[in-house]
Amino acid sequence: MASRRQIRETVVQFLYCAELADGTDLAALREPFWELVTEAERSSLYLATFRTAFHLAQGRDARLLEFHKRLQPAVAYLSAWPQAEGLQLDLARMAELEAAWTSALAFLEQLPRDDDNDAMAESFGAALDAFFRVDRDLAATRLRFLEGLEDFPALRGHLEAVAASVRRLQRLSNQLRMVEEPEKFPEQADVTKLRVAKTSIRLLRQKADQWVDAVLSRKEAIDHTLAAVVSNYVPERIDPVDRAVLRLGTYEILFASTPLRVAINEAIELAKRFGTTDSHRFVNGVLDRIAQQA
Repeated sequence: MASRRQIRETVVQFLYCAELADGTDLAALREPFWELVTEAERSSLYLATFRTAFHLAQGRDARLLEFHKRLQPAVAYLSAWPQAEGLQLDLARMAELEAAWTSALAFLEQLPRDDDNDAMAESFGAALDAFFRVDRDLAATRLRFLEGLEDFPALRGHLEAVAASVRRLQRLSNQLRMVEEPEKFPEQADVTKLRVAKTSIRLLRQKADQWVDAVLSRKEAIDHTLAAVVSNYVPERIDPVDRAVLRLGTYEILFASTPLRVAINEAIELAKRFGTTDSHRFVNGVLDRIAQQA
């Protein structure tokens, strides 16, 4: 899960980007910012998702071959039942979607995995979305066929073979739902890694957004406090990174429940990581004075 330091680092990065994009709607800035910040984590998650889906699909070829062998006799039999035209249409749609499913998985297999994180996340993310979308459509069509078959008791015996193949293929889609949305299946140990990775990305964004909103909502009060301890304080005169670190540190000292020493030490570490050579000393001095006054 996301650590407090990781959350702080993300908040500082967003505050820095928001200052550089002065005048830009912050809501519009968030999505591209998050795509950039989480590209490495998303790439790892997408690869793990693909590998799990690919592993589950290993037995599908035999099930699919069985389905196609039973499909034509079933369609031929249904042609004599105009009142059951919906079942025939569902079988035809299933055949189309099964082919699309195979193509979507093959496309994922061919995607390069050694690109930079940004290209990798974008290509794999889009391809996985397309793959799961086909699978959801396919699962819905199968269920519609199986439910529709219940309305025609006289047909069940003649269509049981193809229905059995449909059920076997549907079990794979049921497993893929766990891969696509592992957070909805907390009891499934097989997708624990996917669930943890996906939850970590979601919680990092959720918590960092909360901190960002809290800092920005008190920006005027924070800058007023900074002006009281920094001679001739004008925000634009301070390095944007130092400014972001100071605003976050001041927020923690004045408005959060963070212990003073912890807030100052974390700010110093952020300044060392993101700022210039002297940033950490400057940040330390300013926040020390604010802490004394607080």
